[in-house]
Amino acid sequence: MYRTCTCGALRLTDVGRQVVLAGWVHHIRRMGALVFLDLRDFYGVTQLVADESQTDLQEILREVNREWVLQATGMVRERSSKNPKLPTGDVEVYLAQIRVLNRSDVPPFTLEDESDGGEELRMRYRYLDIRRAPVRDALRFRHEVGRKVREYLNAQGFTDVETPFLISSTPEGARDFVVPSSRNPGLFYALPQSPQTFKQLLMVGGIDRYYQIVRCFRDEDLRADRQPEFTQIDCEMSFVERRDILEMFEGMMRFIFREVLGVEFSAFPQMPWEEAMAKYGSDKPDLRVEMPIVDLREIRKGLEFPAFDAVEYVGAICVKGGARYSRRQIDELVDYVRQPQVGGTGIVWMKAEEAGLKSSADKYLSPEKLRRIADAAGVGAGDLLLMMGGQLRKTQRVLGLLRLEVARREGWLDPKVFKPLWVVDFPLLEWDEETQRYYAMHHPFTMPHAEDLELFESNPGAMRASAYDMVINGVEVGGGSLRIYDRDIQAQMFRALGFSEEEAEVKFGFLMNAFRYGAPPHGGIAFGFDRLCALMGGSESIRDYIAFPKNNAGRDVMIDSPGQLSEAQLEELGLQLRPKFKPREE
Repeated sequence: MYRTCTCGALRLTDVGRQVVLAGWVHHIRRMGALVFLDLRDFYGVTQLVADESQTDLQEILREVNREWVLQATGMVRERSSKNPKLPTGDVEVYLAQIRVLNRSDVPPFTLEDESDGGEELRMRYRYLDIRRAPVRDALRFRHEVGRKVREYLNAQGFTDVETPFLISSTPEGARDFVVPSSRNPGLFYALPQSPQTFKQLLMVGGIDRYYQIVRCFRDEDLRADRQPEFTQIDCEMSFVERRDILEMFEGMMRFIFREVLGVEFSAFPQMPWEEAMAKYGSDKPDLRVEMPIVDLREIRKGLEFPAFDAVEYVGAICVKGGARYSRRQIDELVDYVRQPQVGGTGIVWMKAEEAGLKSSADKYLSPEKLRRIADAAGVGAGDLLLMMGGQLRKTQRVLGLLRLEVARREGWLDPKVFKPLWVVDFPLLEWDEETQRYYAMHHPFTMPHAEDLELFESNPGAMRASAYDMVINGVEVGGGSLRIYDRDIQAQMFRALGFSEEEAEVKFGFLMNAFRYGAPPHGGIAFGFDRLCALMGGSESIRDYIAFPKNNAGRDVMIDSPGQLSEAQLEELGLQLRPKFKPREE
């Protein structure tokens, strides 16, 4: 056998035991005739030692270098100089035999916890990067989270069902990845952005409780929390109301956090979407930070301040203890909100100093008017008020981003503190000025609130969705809704979205047809599995928890993907390669 135990298993209780280990050379230290070699495998590191009396071993060890693959046989003994940083740090193996299983070139970067390789280089050699403890531990952590998800859902009577990867393209949502069919020239499959319609069909089929930890695909712009292919925990239940679903999956999240991190949650608060936007400027508020947005629209009356008089909305955040901020620090916040990706125009600030209230608008606002604002915003001694005016939703969003930026600078966003909540009662539809039509805020199969059904014809923009998002620390970890299961309501939804009857039939006729055969009331939720793992592990990037992630351009630089097809492949698929540009000859 290659090994009798792993490199992470040995303890003082194993002293005197003859063992065989196998792994990679992590470090090698030659001190005269003494050789100390750290052997590493998936489970840990064990120190091996050989002395001057072992001349046969010394000859082999003179050649051995980092990342060689070895098999080592020897006796476990207690270390004279222990290493408390290693679980195996109390023992070492006194070598009797070494066998070289494979040699290694010098790696292009150091395989240490803190590597000297940049991200692009490490992604090019991802198989080497995985040998590093942080990446290896992240993948083990992901495995453990997934194991607990399955354990919980299996215990709750859910059935794991696989759904197709080759489906038809849908007109809503992000761009699809498409796959040409060689057997059906000119026709294309699409890779699923979600198994949404299939899990609804499973409910029509009587499965009752379904789940799947499933790969999904979206051809969209990438960020730290997005990948073109990602994994979600996809779930659906029949004969449920919203309360049933929230209780079920709040229970799942409690179970996962308790079992994996030892973190206990009390009941998750529920916050309507309107309240979330008004108080936090976001539909995924981070409750680790107090500092809610204060609506100053009423108090602005009589201030006669031009910057506030002509705008739809005025709001502010109160930074406790922020009066200590220097002018330079405030200017940095002004520069932050003026960034194009933030979209603000500026900040009006006010400090509550010992000498009184001081503001960037002292020219326009008397001390009495400043006091009215301070009282309305809850400004106390030593606080800083940051105010903005503008269009309602845009200004709320900018204030929400500013709130988080202040919290980051103050160090208030502890990754080991978790604040969950449910955001509920989203708008059903959102209007797009460019295309002059409504789009579903979640997806076209979301059930409206029963009392809002009459608004389909008169005021669809005012309708509320029976939708809910689970948010933890400002991260949307999951979202779902009760589904439309009535054929007539689904037809109304398609009309509100601007689909003709013919278009709805072509795209979703199979679902509408299924509703003719006794579809049960049902609803569900999907959790971003990569995002959940990153949140629980304290990372801002989901790439840390994916074995072979894509870069920000959607490329896998290790296998050079996406790549070109040969002319023969293109011809077989009935596709034509766009001719390359040729410079004009002079």
